[in-house]
Amino acid sequence: MSLLVSRLGRAAAARGWARSSGLGSAALSSVRPGVSALGSVLLGARIHTSPEQSLQYGWLAYMLGERASKKFTEHSKVFTVEGNLSSGKGKLAQQIAEKLGMKHFPEADIHYQDRISGDGQLLPEKFNGFCNLEKFYTDPRSPDGHSYRLQSWIFGSRVLQYADALEHLLSTGQGVVLERSPYSDFVFLDAMLKQGYVHRRCLDHYKEIKEISISELLPPHLVIYVDVPVPEVQKRIQEKGKPYEKKVSPSYLQSIEDAYKRTFLPEISESSEVLQYSATAAEDVEKVIEDIEYLKFDKGPWVEQDDVSFHHLRLYVQDKSAVLDSVSVPSFVPEITIGGSQYDKIYYEYRADSHPCWILPLLLCVGSMCKGLGRGGHQAEISKKIKWKT
Repeated sequence: MSLLVSRLGRAAAARGWARSSGLGSAALSSVRPGVSALGSVLLGARIHTSPEQSLQYGWLAYMLGERASKKFTEHSKVFTVEGNLSSGKGKLAQQIAEKLGMKHFPEADIHYQDRISGDGQLLPEKFNGFCNLEKFYTDPRSPDGHSYRLQSWIFGSRVLQYADALEHLLSTGQGVVLERSPYSDFVFLDAMLKQGYVHRRCLDHYKEIKEISISELLPPHLVIYVDVPVPEVQKRIQEKGKPYEKKVSPSYLQSIEDAYKRTFLPEISESSEVLQYSATAAEDVEKVIEDIEYLKFDKGPWVEQDDVSFHHLRLYVQDKSAVLDSVSVPSFVPEITIGGSQYDKIYYEYRADSHPCWILPLLLCVGSMCKGLGRGGHQAEISKKIKWKT
């Protein structure tokens, strides 16, 4: 019936609705008990009103003059910092954000949704696609399709985070700096395929959902790539990495580097500015900032946008259910498909597990949307193909 039981939609949507940015000086003020926008005439009136709440951006705000471009400054941009494992991209991204007054988004992981919604508690594996990094590094060729299940889940998290970043930019005018993005995520799947971790059908499915999902977004203004040789990456992992990360294959790391240099960087350079640094050069953040200041940012789809297109983009990225729908493709992929009975079981377990009702899961299909699958004759067929340890 579904594939990865994904909570990524509803919770994010609820969070977006509760955290919307302003609609304009008049229409976007919060509603407060006993306070009137007409002035002090009704300040003393004891009128029953609803609790204070924030209003969501919409057509009314646009009609009343809310415009994204009015908030933009020279640093109202989207930057992403890329690199292999343990390349130092996180530190550089944070430093750039601090220097330029931008917002830093740490790399999205399996628990991205958990951290930004509800009480921030990390939920069990069964509510996060039945995947974890330790299992990937320990058994990357797991016969239950875990490697692709993991990569599909992380891609969904990256898409959601990128939408959050765009929403922040369009709502506040503050630029954003991310560690990796859905545009570069494919380097990991490419490496997995070359190492024999995933089946080619997974690559075909991934390409389809990637094309659909990023077509609704705008690419980063700038991509910064930190180039660290594989031997140095291995050394850093052995010194500071987690125990299970130390099991990573050197050939897998090399495949990631190859995918970055041979595919991602040449492709993204057509729409985004690209800066490349060695590990040593990346430590000189002042030089990096100087290089950024010299860029003209005169290419790519951003230069073609106006307030109308920004308005439609803002409406889209604040609707997190719609954002995650873009990674839902109605096709059967055994690695990430579950039967209807298991789908229902996990859904109702989540509802009964003392989680607030406003963060009920969307149960988004990251691959298959076959209603009724798992009931009747199809259940036996799926059970033969997929063995999930729950």
